Amino acid sequence: MKTPAYGAIAAYYDRLNAEIDYTAWADFICSFFTENKTPVKSILDLACGTGSMTMELSRRGYDMTGADISCDMLAEARRRSDADGLDILYIRQDMRDIELHDTVDAAVCCLDAINYLTDTAGLAACFSGVKRYLTPGGLFIFDVNTPYKFRNIYGDRDYILEDESVLCAWRNFYNKRSGICRFEISLFAEGKDGRYTRHDEIQTERCLSMKLIKNTLKKCGMTADGVYGGYDRAPASETDERWYFVARPG
Repeated sequence: MKTPAYGAIAAYYDRLNAEIDYTAWADFICSFFTENKTPVKSILDLACGTGSMTMELSRRGYDMTGADISCDMLAEARRRSDADGLDILYIRQDMRDIELHDTVDAAVCCLDAINYLTDTAGLAACFSGVKRYLTPGGLFIFDVNTPYKFRNIYGDRDYILEDESVLCAWRNFYNKRSGICRFEISLFAEGKDGRYTRHDEIQTERCLSMKLIKNTLKKCGMTADGVYGGYDRAPASETDERWYFVARPG
């Protein structure tokens, strides 16, 4: 059964990605907020998924808005936030067409969501939208999967992710010329009757160069203050699997 992107996976996403340390990631992000000359109180979590980072930042006292294009991921985020008694506004939006009721002091976009913008026009639309709703002196912190990861980790390799009652088969097809990586995902989830249901979906990411990202930020009226290869703020290198950008208007 073919489902919308992140449709079938939404309920199992966090279990299949249990290795992600959101506390350490949030510590890294908040360190820039603390150092910022302009106080950060309100934050937009762009492509928030199931709300793990949104919730982590909410617990630290920030006024959070989570935006995502997937209804299923948002439903899971709302369920989890309500269960934890967190007051978070979740909205369904395409990150290429951001529309908020008010400005925010900062925006974050985690877990390579930026790579899902597979053309430069979409990347520029996202960056322009963020700039439009950032307060003067605001920050935009996001990460991307690096060219090294696309070539050496994704490539044309296959992966299996599994947890109790669910198995995810992940096949990668990377086109070096276009920079597009196609992910063919099959999820096998156990029902209450013990039988497994298969769900198939296709996702695509684009390999983005450092130059393209910085140039697009500049064209959209933003500047990258720094690009890092890890939470220790080590300068980004060609062998990093993930780059962390800290940008601001100007």
